[in-house]
Amino acid sequence: MECLMPPLRAELQAQNMRETNSRLLFWLESLAAAPVEPSPGVRAATPQQICGILSELMRAGGWLRELPAEKHAVLERELSEYRKNVERLRDLLPTIHSALLEERARLERERSRVKAAAEWARSSQQTL
Repeated sequence: MECLMPPLRAELQAQNMRETNSRLLFWLESLAAAPVEPSPGVRAATPQQICGILSELMRAGGWLRELPAEKHAVLERELSEYRKNVERLRDLLPTIHSALLEERARLERERSRVKAAAEWARSSQQTL
């Protein structure tokens, strides 16, 4: 029975990584397919996309810490696929960062506009 344990464990780990790769690929493709906003070349990431990606990375991190020293071919393939997904995410991060900075600047402008309007309304009421 002990002879079967390492291959079964490796297959379970490979299955876990396969499922993570599938979900991570879903989130990466949804990011890549996101509408271009607010300016050309900048893709806005939704909170759900970021949460989904982070969840998969955290889940995979737990499994990666438990990898056996000897890996089987199926597990090696899944780890290679995971690496490709993480590299693709790394390539998307500057675009996501730019979109978040632009959104932050937009919100700051909007907050300033609302603050100025509120001050104007207060001063107008004092005049009346």
